[in-house]
Amino acid sequence: MTASTIENAITTDLFIGGRHRTTAQSLPVIDPARGTVIGSAAAANAEDVMDAVAAACDAFPAWSALTAEDRGAMILAAVKRGAEEAAEDARILSLENGKILAECIRDTSMLERRSHHVVGLAHRVDESTWLTSEPGVPTDTEVGYQPLGVVTIIVPFNWPVGILSTALPYALLAGNTVVVKPPPSAPLATTRVAARMAELLPPGVLNVVTGTDANMGALISHPEVAKVCFTGSVNGGKRIMALAAESLTRVTLELGGNDAAILLDDAPVDDAHMDRLFAAVFASTGQICMNAKRLYVHRSRVDDIVDALSQRLSKTVLGAGLDPATTMGPVHTAHQKAFVEELVAEAREAGAAVREFGELPSDPELRAGNFVRPAIVVDPDPSLRVVAEEPFGPVVPIIPFDTEEEAVGLANDNWAGLGGSVWSADEDRAARLGRQLVCGYVWINDHGAPRLDLRAPFGGMKQSGMGREQGIEGIRAFQDTRSIARLNLRALAELSR
Repeated sequence: MTASTIENAITTDLFIGGRHRTTAQSLPVIDPARGTVIGSAAAANAEDVMDAVAAACDAFPAWSALTAEDRGAMILAAVKRGAEEAAEDARILSLENGKILAECIRDTSMLERRSHHVVGLAHRVDESTWLTSEPGVPTDTEVGYQPLGVVTIIVPFNWPVGILSTALPYALLAGNTVVVKPPPSAPLATTRVAARMAELLPPGVLNVVTGTDANMGALISHPEVAKVCFTGSVNGGKRIMALAAESLTRVTLELGGNDAAILLDDAPVDDAHMDRLFAAVFASTGQICMNAKRLYVHRSRVDDIVDALSQRLSKTVLGAGLDPATTMGPVHTAHQKAFVEELVAEAREAGAAVREFGELPSDPELRAGNFVRPAIVVDPDPSLRVVAEEPFGPVVPIIPFDTEEEAVGLANDNWAGLGGSVWSADEDRAARLGRQLVCGYVWINDHGAPRLDLRAPFGGMKQSGMGREQGIEGIRAFQDTRSIARLNLRALAELSR
């Protein structure tokens, strides 16, 4: 694995066609907690990108010809990591992303853990359905599946290996070959994990390219790229669709969310439920697409919810992710820090009650870090950006409501439709409201990524995206249907009478 730590500088190469490749240019990688360079990733040029697509094309016939069971066995062998590799992957991710180490350990382990689940579906990859002849249809038809070809997977900075795991093992098990593009601002850990996996697969089956977006167009518009999976912003998704239209490349888009959580008048407020609500809002410094980002709380329970979250936020320790005392790291970029601070300032100026918690780090080394004090914004006008837009940071609005109809209407009155939740002592009541939410995934008395059922499809509605991941639907997303019809002579004879 050509990814090394030399005098604390972490470097990674490209991986194309079974080989590491160095480049003349590189991408500096910045520690969000300190504002210092911690390493660099190879910066691919347009020729490198074309070579990666070509390598994937060349590898596709042999890879797709294997049985799904054989591909699955190779995938599981390739994702297995040693303890030292796992620890270093997590350490590097914390340095480049800013998350606390415990979250980075979970993130970097997800590809191995999810691959075991996916490979458990290998027996269903090539299953067929038979449509026997019926009156007026003198054919027996087999409906089966076949892989698409070359797939591009573009992942974001926040949970890069975890999000890679929602597509990569599904695409490979279905028989496709893949080019992975790690995030330019946090490419190191993802490149390590993906390239190490690629080393143990046949050459060209898995390729990894890092670099600036300006040189990556072929990953989307190349005529041999059959599908693009992109997780990122709405505007980024629109650009992906525009490029994909040039070659009619299909897309799966996960474009973030502004998830609403509805807490009814009988919502449980014991420690177990409030711990789950707190994690749903503030995990990863609020930088998870499916975090709860708008809390609609029955007017009778507002004080309870504000107090419960305040108690937990009062224990916040802001700092570098590798510091064991830290409970919340920085946001990833200076731009995002400025945006979150703008949202809070606007809400305060508009008359909303703003509560901020924690203290900015006093360590001189962290003064240039992207630290934001977590905040609760109580009773803001729904038109304010802190409600209407996705903050992607440690701030949450709490909006009172009086009726169920009002709560559902407010929750649905937004551009986003990724996830949502309803909290009530009566789970049937909560589920009834949950079915009225316009979003792709709904939790009852819980919210967020740790409670995703990997057997169930996940994806967004409205501008949160299109397509589904997970379960057998996640495999079918990387396959096309194929129908083979056989003339049934007996049925044909009966038809001609």
